[in-house]
Amino acid sequence: MYLKKVDGPRAVQLPDGTYLTRADLPPADTRRWVASRKAAVVKAVQNGLLTVPQAMERYALSEEEMGEWLRAAETFGEDALKATRIQKYRQP
Repeated sequence: MYLKKVDGPRAVQLPDGTYLTRADLPPADTRRWVASRKAAVVKAVQNGLLTVPQAMERYALSEEEMGEWLRAAETFGEDALKATRIQKYRQP
């Protein structure tokens, strides 16, 4: 079996005991970001599967966009990543 060389871990264990692998992440060419895909990327960054620069490069995200996702998820949880909930969780 051939394993592609990657920087960093191939899988991380999340606080709830489940595992997140690189295969669980959205495809690199993702253009439509739903909350579940955003949450997968945020969990990967928070738990060390990807670094912020790796996530930004892989998904062509701006620094501002990635920062917003991380801050919203950390402050309010995954519910804040939904596009319909932006105004409720937006900081003045």
